[in-house]
Amino acid sequence: MSSAEAAVVGSAFDIERGLQQLIARGYRFVHQTDGSGEMQAVVGVRVHDNVVDVVRLNAEDDVEAARLPGNEQNIFAPTSTLWRSRGEASQVLGEVLALPERPPVTAAASANGCWIPGRGGRSKWLAAS
Repeated sequence: MSSAEAAVVGSAFDIERGLQQLIARGYRFVHQTDGSGEMQAVVGVRVHDNVVDVVRLNAEDDVEAARLPGNEQNIFAPTSTLWRSRGEASQVLGEVLALPERPPVTAAASANGCWIPGRGGRSKWLAAS
């Protein structure tokens, strides 16, 4: 095995382990598809402590992650974030796993509802009544 192949295998192992750790922390993953059913991304979402953590894997070298206030209306195009990162999967997943479990409480981080899974791998905000 060449050193380049070893690096790819090592990177894949880190990504797989990182995803397993996210699942163990309560992330729910969906496969986002386009209108014809073609997979576009794998998206993980976790709602906790009045925040929403989102990880979107477009490709191994194109991963986005964010921690959003719990009242954010659109997790795919947020108007505010508490933390954000973008880059290669192993780097971004490591940063997500390093985030504190309990973020500082702020007035903007109060949730007034929750995200529920919808059709086609999309999530929908259900406002509290």
